[in-house]
Amino acid sequence: MKFFKFLLVGIFFGIVLVKSEAVSWYRIYEMFKFQSFHMYGIIGSAVILGALVVWLIKKSNLKSTEGAIIDLPPKDRVVTRYLAGGIIFGLGWALAGACPGPMYVLVGTGVLSMIIVIAAAVLGTFVYGLLKDSLPH
Repeated sequence: MKFFKFLLVGIFFGIVLVKSEAVSWYRIYEMFKFQSFHMYGIIGSAVILGALVVWLIKKSNLKSTEGAIIDLPPKDRVVTRYLAGGIIFGLGWALAGACPGPMYVLVGTGVLSMIIVIAAAVLGTFVYGLLKDSLPH
């Protein structure tokens, strides 16, 4: 019962993704072929909103639900790791037709083949965890 509020937020997020067509394979296909602004608008508004919220958190010294001040440490300025990670993420997104959040939403909408994609993502995360110390970060 403690995490029920998170379940409700997840359900709401899933409904928003479905209604905005952010989980539509055709919309993702259009985006990667630069044929439509729809997905770029969704992603761009999420980036702008996220940047605004992070700025507000830093400026107003907001506290967490436990009462501790939220501290956001600065990110490393190593561009190559973000480029490499972004390219790998984008290739996986293009091949699977969905990024991590919408994969679960698609299973909920009845696209059961996404279970294979989720299993592959979990396996990839596990392998990364095994190799993390030997990779150049």
